[in-house]
Amino acid sequence: MVRLRPVAPRALALAVAVTALGLGGCRLDMQDQPKYEPYEASKFFPDGTSARPIPPGTVARSELHEDQPYYTGFDADDQLVRTIPIPVTRQVLERGRFTYNAFCSPCHDRAGTGLGMIVRRGFKQPPTYHQDRLRQEPDGYFFDVITNGFGQMPSYAAQIPVEDRWAAVAYVRALQLSQHARLAQLPAEDREKAEEAGPLPGESTDLTQLPGSGAEGPADAVGHPAAPPYPEAGEASEGEH
Repeated sequence: MVRLRPVAPRALALAVAVTALGLGGCRLDMQDQPKYEPYEASKFFPDGTSARPIPPGTVARSELHEDQPYYTGFDADDQLVRTIPIPVTRQVLERGRFTYNAFCSPCHDRAGTGLGMIVRRGFKQPPTYHQDRLRQEPDGYFFDVITNGFGQMPSYAAQIPVEDRWAAVAYVRALQLSQHARLAQLPAEDREKAEEAGPLPGESTDLTQLPGSGAEGPADAVGHPAAPPYPEAGEASEGEH
């Protein structure tokens, strides 16, 4: 049977001290390793600064943005694009509705008439999306306004990704169509329902006079009451968006 000799207290203390010094030195080397702090001066570079200038043409990762119409709403000739540069699917419209209701409806309301809740609380009223001027604007116009702001409307570029901005534009177009759709534009099933329902109070009882029926008439909304009057474009120019 082997009998272990007890370790002398002095030897044990010496071993602990050496270990502690070794560990401390290792930490010191890592903590104080040669490096430059932000904006620290340097004698190595001729300009005396440690921070180096970014080489011309440098692009941050995921920020190349070669597709100008998609990322800016403008074409190569710096003209607003006429149509949305992505396929407008049902999924895109659903995403557009979500985006619009979250970010746009507080001012523009969910129907796009410009009577959102904060407008009712005193904020300047934006124009209705259903006026002729905004119905005739190219799709790039709405994308540019969302991206850069207009009048009292701030930029939403930081809050809404590019794809969702185009989705919101698609939904705005859907809102405009909902108030100005002609009878002939409806699917056959929906057209039959509209004809069975008949005109709204105050409208002509002759369905042949409905827009799209082949007769000349006012482009009233099918299945929607007439919208109240809104300020002309010049009257709302500062808050236009």
